[in-house]
Amino acid sequence: MILSLKDIKKVLILGCGTLGTRVGLRFALSGYLVKMYDIDEKIFISAQKTQDQLLQYLVKNNLLAPQHVDKVTDRISWTLSPEEAAYDADLINESVTEDVEVKLRVWKQFGALSPEHTIFTTNTSYLLPSMFAEISGRPERFCAYHFHDVFYARVVDIMPHANTEKWVVDLLIQLGPVLDQIPVYIEKESPGYIFNYMLMSVLGSAGALLTNGTGSVEAIDKSWMGNLKTEIGPFGILDAVGLDTAWHVVKKYKDDKSKRFAILLKQMIEKGKLGVKSGEGFYHYPNPRFKEPDFLGDKPCEEL
Repeated sequence: MILSLKDIKKVLILGCGTLGTRVGLRFALSGYLVKMYDIDEKIFISAQKTQDQLLQYLVKNNLLAPQHVDKVTDRISWTLSPEEAAYDADLINESVTEDVEVKLRVWKQFGALSPEHTIFTTNTSYLLPSMFAEISGRPERFCAYHFHDVFYARVVDIMPHANTEKWVVDLLIQLGPVLDQIPVYIEKESPGYIFNYMLMSVLGSAGALLTNGTGSVEAIDKSWMGNLKTEIGPFGILDAVGLDTAWHVVKKYKDDKSKRFAILLKQMIEKGKLGVKSGEGFYHYPNPRFKEPDFLGDKPCEEL
């Protein structure tokens, strides 16, 4: 059964972490009925708090009318039941831990539970859709559909594997603007798509500079931010991505620089320092040092 854009009405988000939470809200803002699924009810509390904060931000910045907030939240439901989550899904977007074995288990389970017409998409940052397509039972309907930040960074990557049917790709490209995202088609499977592939080089270099003693976290971020006029540096980005997610990626590399950085990330993870989502990573949150007015040594004109 070939679907068109108008056939997509009910969306299932697998995983209510940092990105899944934002993606689910973005679908609801665009009018879709959204089910949020996770295996731990405690995660729902944090996810709902994050969504409420994002809605407040949108209202404050005149991006959403106050009277529409309840309409958006009414479109979102939460469940711990795989059967309830999957039974009527038109499209699934998976954002579980960046771990091959975990994702394989999830896709085997939901591939069996979902209706025949369901489109399967993975939000994996660096893994390839071909790694999970077959176990889902529907490789022809399986495609990577990768969001970045959703609200600040508005790119969605569409990366099929060799057996993804063309109509699935076309539909996902059409869906991008409906979700207020910029669709970027990836013509060939690539770990990290396009942007993340480039970003990994930057983050890896920052990790190497830190672990070999060239510069501190703040020095490295100041160098990046000051030269490129950005509001965040490599270590701030790592905190936003999640140090656990970054570790899953870095540990796959076998060069000495990556090994040293993976060890550092693992040590931080074991101390509960996961980044923004745990309140501490390379910086403390919600008020990280790099956001302070004097971080780059800036002073008001009257003080000069």
